[in-house]
Amino acid sequence: MKETKLLFAAAEIFPFAKSGGLADMASALSRALHEKIETTAIMPLYRFIDKDRFGIVPTGERFSLDLGGVEYDVELFHAKHDGLEVLFVYNPTLCDRDEIYGPAGEGYGDNDIRFAIFSHAIVETVRRFGFTTLHLNDWHTALAAVLARDEGVRCSIVYTIHNLAYQGVFESSSAARWGMAESHLHIEDMEFYGRLNWMKGGIAHADVVTTVSPSYAIEIQRAEFGCGLDGFLRRHRDKLVGILNGIDEKVYDPAHDRAIAAPYTSESLRGKGVCKRGLVKTLSFDDPARPLLAFIGRFVEQKGLDLLIGTMEQLLGRNINLVVLGEGEAKYRDALKRIDSQYGNFRLIVGYDDDLSHRIYAAADFFMMPSRFEPCGLGQMIAMRYGSIPIVHAVGGLRDTVHPIRRNEKVCGQGFLFEAMDEEALLAAVDDALELYKKTASLRRVRQFDMQCDFSIERCALKYIDLYRSLP
Repeated sequence: MKETKLLFAAAEIFPFAKSGGLADMASALSRALHEKIETTAIMPLYRFIDKDRFGIVPTGERFSLDLGGVEYDVELFHAKHDGLEVLFVYNPTLCDRDEIYGPAGEGYGDNDIRFAIFSHAIVETVRRFGFTTLHLNDWHTALAAVLARDEGVRCSIVYTIHNLAYQGVFESSSAARWGMAESHLHIEDMEFYGRLNWMKGGIAHADVVTTVSPSYAIEIQRAEFGCGLDGFLRRHRDKLVGILNGIDEKVYDPAHDRAIAAPYTSESLRGKGVCKRGLVKTLSFDDPARPLLAFIGRFVEQKGLDLLIGTMEQLLGRNINLVVLGEGEAKYRDALKRIDSQYGNFRLIVGYDDDLSHRIYAAADFFMMPSRFEPCGLGQMIAMRYGSIPIVHAVGGLRDTVHPIRRNEKVCGQGFLFEAMDEEALLAAVDDALELYKKTASLRRVRQFDMQCDFSIERCALKYIDLYRSLP
């Protein structure tokens, strides 16, 4: 059997840096892989990362990169995280920023150079340390697949698309600054409507391309979800595989979660009631006895914020309490703030607080994910782990993990799905959920069933290990 020495590369890994679900997935999967095969993770050492807190120290490895005639000095650092070796790439251009990517909806103007430095550093790290397998994640690392092939670095390459909507598209004139060969400037490689698309490069040059759910692997080959790459993905369908994400069940464990008001299990749900009463009191809802619905996520179109806001008057007219936690685009934030000032059964919390998110998952009766598209989604899996029943749009990973409630159905993950992306369908799903809430025994049964389902990252890791070992 092939011996695997894996380098797992991502632009963000929790707890060092996080802007969204990529950081959680990168952290959980790399640590789960480490328990089975030799694994090292690699990410940038952003200025805001607390080196002392995490014990991040220099490795002694330094090298220079020549990108378009400009020298960029790179230093490698490392630390242990739950036994996992994590390498950190430091270069001032890449790392000396206040945010990972820049302001929401904009990004830093030199993100191409920043992540080109990171990609070159990834390839150099493979070469120096003799990694046999390179696992790249999203557009920020996709250029490494192109560079590794150009430079004749011998390793198998797996490229994972976490969200096809973010592809890393830049002006073709900037290619020389990345140290990229002109041979890639054509339609079967990185060229994309006169510009250059890093994700295309990752797809074209990886041995295998994975998505984070089986349904998403199918959806992105259609124009509706393909974001302009559906045809290209169909041409590469033979190496496209959907592997369902998972969650770290040690981190998301209501029986041992120190962030929540009281522990509970599927056998003993009393603590969930304690969690709900505590949060409702903290948020000063008018009527604490109402069903508690929750939304946790980014305020962007993908997450269905326009649909949620559009239904808010009718939704809040029902006998519910609703809490929303997140941050993102100003137009959605401002609309939610106006609603927050008008309704006693709605609470908006802007920003992201990890402990608070755990308390909301534990307290909520129902968890809303009205996403327009969802490559996988972790929120619905976390919610079910805490006995909060999901209400979701039936797309991507939501379709793969949430199934209609049927008493004798044994497919894991039960909740409420709506097919049409419109207000009527969403409200109908909410009404079905509220009917279930009235049936105490049925509500308890669904909660217990969901809490016992296996959405573990270990299941996901085993599939990736099989994949790595199948590669030449």
